[in-house]
Amino acid sequence: MRILLAGASGFLGTRLVARLRADGHDTVRLVRRPAPGPGEFTWSPSAGQLDPAVLAGVSAVINLAGAGVGDKRWTDSYKALIRSSRVDSTSTLATAIAALPAADRPSVLLNSSAVGWYGDTGDQPVEENAPAGEGFLSDVARVWEAATGPAEDAGVRVVRLRTGLPLHRDGGLLKPQLLPFRLGLGGKLGSGRQWVPWIALADWLAAVSFLLEREDIAGPVNVVGPTPVTNAAFGKALGAAVHRPAIMPIPALALQVALGEFAVEALRSARVLPGVLNQAGFDFQYPDLPQALQAALHDS
Repeated sequence: MRILLAGASGFLGTRLVARLRADGHDTVRLVRRPAPGPGEFTWSPSAGQLDPAVLAGVSAVINLAGAGVGDKRWTDSYKALIRSSRVDSTSTLATAIAALPAADRPSVLLNSSAVGWYGDTGDQPVEENAPAGEGFLSDVARVWEAATGPAEDAGVRVVRLRTGLPLHRDGGLLKPQLLPFRLGLGGKLGSGRQWVPWIALADWLAAVSFLLEREDIAGPVNVVGPTPVTNAAFGKALGAAVHRPAIMPIPALALQVALGEFAVEALRSARVLPGVLNQAGFDFQYPDLPQALQAALHDS
């Protein structure tokens, strides 16, 4: 299968490219720089520019593009970038796909989204049929997912990947926490009662590959592990994984001082379950957090 990827240079994207190539797929990447290398094509999502010829012979499109949510303090300009980087890339791809003759369109668009769709769910478990919540990230997820509309209206199978928090020592949720936990300075965030929708990186990669092939699955899919835990339980499990106590809680007020508005989102509870994946019979390699943490800390 020839697969076109946007956002292929990020933490998840680089690993997904390696996985797809190992599975025998031909991958090509969209890049913003003007002098692309082998297997790369230049585009400008902020300007809505994508040469239709790039889609020639492409069977599937995967879009993971978007500025990092926790990479910088949330100024008004950075919040605008978080939103536009997601919506513009999605709209550009969906519009280009829809503009192709029906016979030339890719069969599927896997478009990144996030569990932020649900907002704060408290202790209530939610699956894909739950409505959007409130807050900045929920608002972003609504317009992000809506931007896939042109491709869906054109009859292309669209899967919206509502990704949780992938676990790996080199990025995502774990990377910024490893040093303090290894120093014995880790612990719960705020009250610790908020639910954490984690997923092992290996299971995230396997789920994307699974969804590429499952022609009967479309719409939102929660790409999360089957056993979410509270933040307090997560901290305790991570402390055990690095053989250190996890007894240094970070008060909510301290987080707000350090992170600003992002702290509000970081303290939200998201008890999100993989309803579609479970119903489809997806087999999680790491269904339990201790196993997933060991893999995250030791796998390449």
